[in-house]
Amino acid sequence: MSRSIVRQSKFRHVFGQTVKAEQGYDDIRVSKVTWDSSFCAVNPKFLAVIIESSGGGAFLVLPITKTGRVDKSYPLVTGHSGPVLDIDWCHHDDNILASCSEDCTAMVWQIPDHALTRPLTDPVVVLEGHSKRVGIVSWHPTARNILLTAGSDNLIIVWNVGTGEPLISMDDHPDLIYSISWNRNGSLFCTTCKDRRLRVCDPRKREVVAERLAPHEGIRPMRAIFTRDGNIFTTGFTRMSQRELGLWDPTNFEEPIAVLELDTSNGVLLPYYDADANMVYLCGKGDSSIRYFEITDEPPYVHYLSTFSSKEPQRGMGFMPKRGVDVSKCEIARLFKLLDKKCEPITMTVPRKSDLFQDDLYPDTAGPEPAMEPEDWLDGRDEDPILVSMREGYVPPKSRELKVSKKNMLDSRPTTRRSMSTLETNSLPPQLLERLLEEIQNLKATVLSQEKRICDLEDKLSQYTNGTD
Repeated sequence: MSRSIVRQSKFRHVFGQTVKAEQGYDDIRVSKVTWDSSFCAVNPKFLAVIIESSGGGAFLVLPITKTGRVDKSYPLVTGHSGPVLDIDWCHHDDNILASCSEDCTAMVWQIPDHALTRPLTDPVVVLEGHSKRVGIVSWHPTARNILLTAGSDNLIIVWNVGTGEPLISMDDHPDLIYSISWNRNGSLFCTTCKDRRLRVCDPRKREVVAERLAPHEGIRPMRAIFTRDGNIFTTGFTRMSQRELGLWDPTNFEEPIAVLELDTSNGVLLPYYDADANMVYLCGKGDSSIRYFEITDEPPYVHYLSTFSSKEPQRGMGFMPKRGVDVSKCEIARLFKLLDKKCEPITMTVPRKSDLFQDDLYPDTAGPEPAMEPEDWLDGRDEDPILVSMREGYVPPKSRELKVSKKNMLDSRPTTRRSMSTLETNSLPPQLLERLLEEIQNLKATVLSQEKRICDLEDKLSQYTNGTD
């Protein structure tokens, strides 16, 4: 008599649960821009959400503990002159956030530990190198201050944020880039493109080292992420517009390791990967469910685990790094689901009877310390992330100032404006020159008086907020 054998896995019974209403974030006007990014980024300290705003682009940054209703007058980060398209927290500093926008720039921000008391308008550094809108920002997983940007000019630029300089520029893509994912040590990244090709790029050699035409035969957007073993997990569409996922070995793109058809729906599937558990969470824009899978070395290689369903469709999703989960509750992942007007945290938990630390659920995970400096990586060195234990939980360190060497930035940027001292004053009539100098002095005086007024108002505001806290 034959018996069906159930696959053994500690993640078979993972279940999702929405937190209580008071532990969510309400009254958030989530962006309506038509761009397939997640609109949300989260780390153990902060939640950041791209929001609707008039007169440029803005996003909201909340301390992760500031749950409940968000006041309409809560200060925003408002440095971009066009809608913000993507945001990403730095892996090595929980107070550093990168953003990119339709204004053709990327910006890096230092967020203070306390809640913002006034709008943040001055980034630490502005990265200008794209000629069209910038749709993707992604931090290097192991090297300090290395940031990748990709724009609608089909250009990929790797920056040293510490100097504001572009280190590497790649123009190998003939069409719009849909997604980019670094591998575990940051030696390679994979991309998906509107030309229906999946590419593996070596940025330091400035070349495409492997590519595959149409890993999914449909023409709708694909997504791809590197797994910890060096394989590539993809989501896309069949020729009949069915959504499907695939697992590929980049050293042999001829045949997939696994392909699995899912359902018929229009929403692009955004994959979120947990390298410690080797699990993938699939969140479709416009879906009201989250599917999750485990990747193993045994056929069929990609194992469906379960689906978390809720009533309302999601506009975007944030994924907490493993160091931000609650180990005392056997929580292995936390997702932040964006709805039209709010953000709902969803906890993914493995049911266990014991209250003790579960070693098998929490191997050492990537910590906040960079494994190398930008110069080391550029010289060809590769390092895996520096791991930290989860046994005692994770306490985020205090804010560290991001030091930017402005000298290199100024040397490399074209001068767009000359001071009065460099003008050829001899060519100006004396009366006109005198009038110009007088007008400049008057403008300077006006600016100084306005700055003093702003400082006085800020002092009053801080006194008021401190008095009401």
